[in-house]
Amino acid sequence: MQNFIFENATKIIFGKETELTVGNELLAYSNKVLMHYGGGSIKRTGLYDRVCNSLKEAGLEWVELSGVQPNPQLSMVNQGIEICRQENIDFILAVGGGSVIDSAKAIAMGVPYDGDVWDFFEGREISQALPTAVILTIPATGSETSGASVITKEDGLYKRVVISALLRPKFSILNPELSLTLPINQTMIGIADITAHMIERYFTQEPHVEVTDRLLEATLKTVIRNAQILFRDPDNIDARAEIMWAGTLAHNDLLGTGRIPDWGSHKIEHELSAFYDVPHGAGLSVLIPAWMHHVYTENVQKFVQFGQRVFNLEPEYEFPEESALKAITCLKDFYKSIGLPVSLQDLAIPDDRLDEMAARCTEKQPVGNFKKLFKADVLSIFKLAK
Repeated sequence: MQNFIFENATKIIFGKETELTVGNELLAYSNKVLMHYGGGSIKRTGLYDRVCNSLKEAGLEWVELSGVQPNPQLSMVNQGIEICRQENIDFILAVGGGSVIDSAKAIAMGVPYDGDVWDFFEGREISQALPTAVILTIPATGSETSGASVITKEDGLYKRVVISALLRPKFSILNPELSLTLPINQTMIGIADITAHMIERYFTQEPHVEVTDRLLEATLKTVIRNAQILFRDPDNIDARAEIMWAGTLAHNDLLGTGRIPDWGSHKIEHELSAFYDVPHGAGLSVLIPAWMHHVYTENVQKFVQFGQRVFNLEPEYEFPEESALKAITCLKDFYKSIGLPVSLQDLAIPDDRLDEMAARCTEKQPVGNFKKLFKADVLSIFKLAK
């Protein structure tokens, strides 16, 4: 097990009608807020009115910036930075899912910085950022407690991530009822992202990580079970509560303590969604099984353990590779069973830019840790995903 420091200061406010407390929570931090959100869904559902009423009752001023799209774009971030500077905003409230939250974090790091905010996505270290908070509507990315922000630069189709403890939200409000209005396919795409966050951590070459192995396995089993419940019964609020909390646990860093995670599949998917604007979770449900097929021989027993503990497979001790391949098939079958894509063909992605994406993914260095992936490896994974 690796040495580690675990600290996550985000306050979680979980449960029904908790969005009504947002005004009082913000009073401790802010005089004037930027409320950042996506399209019209929060207005159609009444969430927008409830949030505005809470802000009014607390006596807070706010300015709005809407229009965040999936795979949030740098142009929107720059717009938000200018608004915050002009309006003397001191706090950003993200109302939505991962795209809105990531956009809010990028704005937060850009406001106090004199240069181009994209500098941070090219490796510049963050020294300060405006505080943020979240009202979560889509369980998926875990951005509500993470220090990560993923943004796409339209010029050149670059999708990059920044990670800093300064970007962790001050508080996040998680009301499972807010996810009831999500289309079933969007719910399942979010679940693919949640499972990917755990799989990226689970497949490590670090030995003696039994505590977090068991935590990851239990949380994965819970997500798989409740995903299947929601696929049959989208209005099951108990299953939605389990998924929402699991999504947070999957990416608040607790389940990665003492481990060296992989993150190769995420970096490969960033190229896919940058080039073709596919939903992040849908890209991951295609690429994770392909990545597994490419790397499983690096540690066959880890895949055998995954199949035994997560999918209840009886291990074949004389033929461990067969057990490993069965485990991969089980994951792929699970994704299929909840309506997720499992091939590039399912996503209608052509194969004419696979080499370009593989080169872009590895242009600075190889990706992944379970197995270091160079351009040829990434290209092989894309071809396995066809």
